[in-house]
This record gives sequence, C-alpha cells and structure tokens, in this order.
Amino acid sequence: MSRPGDRRPIVVGVDPDPAHRMAVAWAADEAARRRLPLRPVHVEGVPTRGYRKPDVPPSWEEWNEALHKAGKQVLEEATDFVVARHPQLEVDALLAEGDPVWVLREQSRDATAVVLGSRHLSRRQEVFGSASVALPVMAHTHCPLVVVPEPEHITQDPAYYVVGVDGSEHSAAAVDMAFEEAALRGAELRAVFAWEQGPLRIFDTYEPQQECRRLLSEIVAGRHARFPEVDLRHEVVVGHPVQVLTDASAHALGLVVGTRGRGGFTGMLLGSVSQGVLHHAGCPVIAVPTLG
Repeated sequence: MSRPGDRRPIVVGVDPDPAHRMAVAWAADEAARRRLPLRPVHVEGVPTRGYRKPDVPPSWEEWNEALHKAGKQVLEEATDFVVARHPQLEVDALLAEGDPVWVLREQSRDATAVVLGSRHLSRRQEVFGSASVALPVMAHTHCPLVVVPEPEHITQDPAYYVVGVDGSEHSAAAVDMAFEEAALRGAELRAVFAWEQGPLRIFDTYEPQQECRRLLSEIVAGRHARFPEVDLRHEVVVGHPVQVLTDASAHALGLVVGTRGRGGFTGMLLGSVSQGVLHHAGCPVIAVPTLG
C-alpha cells in the first residue's frame, strides 16, 4: 500500500451521522499503524434538520452558509473522535464541494488508501446508498479502496486476512497488499482460488483443480519469501466467487481483491460479482487496482 518514507495520507469519507464511525475508526487505526496522516473528507450536502428554517425559505447565500456550517460540524465531530482514539495522529480534515465520487477519485491520486463505510442496505436503498459511491470510485481509483461495513463484525482468533487469487497480474497486486496487511497486523493469510465447475467438467475435476493450485502457488511464492513471518494457507474452493469469498472471510480482518481479473474473478469489482462481495462480505473489503 505504501513505501518506506511515503507520507501519502489515508483518506476517509466521513458520514454525516455520528453513529456511523466504523470507517473512520478503521482509517484512523490504519493511519496510526502505518504512521501516516489521516485526511477525513466530507462533501457538503443537504443540511441536517437542525440547520433548516422551516418557517422561512432560505436565500441561496443562507443555504450555502447552512451547508458549510453543517459540513464543518460533521468534520469537527469526526476529528474529535479520531484524536480521542489516537492523540498523536496527524489529522488534516477537508470540507469539499461537488460530486462525492469525483472528490474521492481526485483525493485518491495523492492517497495511500481511500476508506468508505457501508451499511448493507436493502436492494431498493442500495441505489442511493454507499455502493452508488463505492463502485464508481473503485472503477477509477488511483489507490486501494477500503469499504468498511457497519456495524463492527466479529473476528476470529487467530486473526486472518483472505485474498482472492486467480493467477492474473491484477490478483498479484491484491496478494502484495494482503501480505503487507497481514504482516502489519501479525495475522494469518488465506489465499483463496475460487473455481467454478463447468457442466462439462462434472466427472473430470482433478486436472483443473491442479492447475488452480499451480497458479495459486506461483503467485504467492515470491511474496511469501518477502514476508516469511506471515502464516500462509492455500485454498482451492469449488463454487461461485461471491459465495466462496464471503464464506472464507466471514470472521476475517479483511478481504483483499483485485479490481480486475480472469476466470472466476472476471469483472470482480465492476459487475455482479463485485456488488455481491460488497453487499455480502461481513468484513472490510480492500480493493486493490493494478496501476501503470
């Protein structure tokens, strides 16, 4: 995610509801762990009920002032939360105007990671919920994107990460990130290759599964040598990628995936599989783009 001496901040989108702080907490912990600055970002929107004047229609200037005042309060509350959690953390809050997707994409150019929250909304609400921001940001982000669910999930002891592998260069970037995160947390790493069994392979599963194992071993071999302290497990699982990864990461510290791939992970973060992972994974999802 970052290189030695790199001071690019962890950027976190701040929800106006102070009850939803999981994304901010995750981002603050990650920034403290990596000794990086934290940049809480809030994009001005409709003022909260307390800033509206129901009896008098506001002028354009009054409306803008209310928006700005509400946004400042959101960021002040988030900053207070972060400082109470990590008093020594460098915090540089940003109040922005415009489309949230555009703002976060631009912030990702100079960020170590962008962190967003997710509340696993109903299908109707999802149209207007966090996924409507997360998915388009993922499509063009310049750094890893982390989507943190609400409420906090229960992790398993010993702690572990899951990384989705398909043998492509895109999943290679995800594996790099997964090893780095596992090493920082002192956690285990489970590298999972999801293999969908086709109708013509019902009686012939040995050779394709062996090929999956070969690709899995190749892609993690050199990386494991750089992080020998990480306890690594290889898993080839037959099934749909969404279900396989959701099940494997049920009590994980995080699920790491690449933004593109091949085989079982084709279009993972730009199609139905990506939306399925975001909506069903019970842990933070870390989407790692292949840059260059």
